[in-house]
Amino acid sequence: MRLWFRRFVAAIFLGGQVIVHILRGKFNYANIVEQMALVGPESLLIALVTATTIGMVFTIQVAREFINIGAGQIVGGVLSLALTRELAPVLTAVVLAGRVGSAFAAEIGTMKVSEQIDALYILKTDPVDYLVIPRLVACCVMLPLLTVLSIVTGMIGGLIVATSLFGMPARVFLESARNFLEIWDVCSAPIKAVCFGALIAIIGCSWGLTTTGGAKGVGQSTTTAVVTSLLAIFISNFFLSWLMFQGSGSAGSKAI
Repeated sequence: MRLWFRRFVAAIFLGGQVIVHILRGKFNYANIVEQMALVGPESLLIALVTATTIGMVFTIQVAREFINIGAGQIVGGVLSLALTRELAPVLTAVVLAGRVGSAFAAEIGTMKVSEQIDALYILKTDPVDYLVIPRLVACCVMLPLLTVLSIVTGMIGGLIVATSLFGMPARVFLESARNFLEIWDVCSAPIKAVCFGALIAIIGCSWGLTTTGGAKGVGQSTTTAVVTSLLAIFISNFFLSWLMFQGSGSAGSKAI
């Protein structure tokens, strides 16, 4: 626990360093492009499959109950709200934390224990500029894009289930989604995704930079980085949702 707390404090300081370096305009564009390719396209398939199956399962569970109470016409709207506000940004971030956050911690941790980080200092290259900022920018840019695509594929999965298993007209499903969604609902998903992407990158890189103990230490850093990223995503999601969706909603009045 003491080691985790020290790493947590180190991650906070690393976040402050990143902000200062970004404000100074220190970017390694070649590394940013490389990391964007690793974070985005290589995570696309698993993110879309996850979103599609979640949309299908959610529709199965919601549609059967709503149809029983005579409210089947709002299934599309409920799914669209769930995907845009919570499911798509959170689950896509979880996928990225498991795939990309672990890779960041393992790669940078290996560099740390093999003294490659020290070599960067000798070459007068700041690891924050060379390693951390490209990964942060890549996560903050690609995660919102993956989230938007996840919303679309999740809706498609829900539409397929609603029309094929429950005989719901596609027009009713899509009209319900259009009536329920507001601009702020659509905007909230990318905003959350940017925050989650920053957390994943900072935690993964910080845990890698504080790795000690050889190969065993790299494994421990990778595991704890993923667990910490998941906890940070869930906790920050609560506060973001509380800030974004205070007050009474208007979706219920649209359904009546």
